[in-house]
Amino acid sequence: MDLNLRKAILANVSDNSQDELEATIVDAIQSGEEKMLPGLGVLFELIWQQSDQEDKSNMLQLLEQGVQHTGV
Repeated sequence: MDLNLRKAILANVSDNSQDELEATIVDAIQSGEEKMLPGLGVLFELIWQQSDQEDKSNMLQLLEQGVQHTGV
């Protein structure tokens, strides 16, 4: 069986409104379930692809700050 996870995730959210997308993201983060990580990764990939260089730099700065404050 050839399962394309990326396509399945995109199909599940393709008709979602901004509010629904936000709820999906918040739910995935709050649940803390590892099975949600691929979906968040696909959504981040979409954000990254739609961002200009300034937005990417801002995201990287926020990401760097976030990983430095995790204490892991």
